[in-house]
Amino acid sequence: MGKATDHVLDAIDIETFLICNSAEEGRKLAERLLVEMNLPRGDVVFLEHSGPGARVRLRAYIHHPGDHYLWLEDGGK
Repeated sequence: MGKATDHVLDAIDIETFLICNSAEEGRKLAERLLVEMNLPRGDVVFLEHSGPGARVRLRAYIHHPGDHYLWLEDGGK
């Protein structure tokens, strides 16, 4: 069966609230989170600082169009 990420069609989206003092700190924490979770080609797609922290949406692209799709190797099984 392999890894679950081998079956992701395009991207993984994460939405969370990070405790931070500014939008800049929130962005740095969000980027570190992508690295710590070992998610490739990640972007911060939304960030809103309010009160004690920032609401963030992250997107990590597992496969881009034209990439080698592992699920096609076994005839889609």
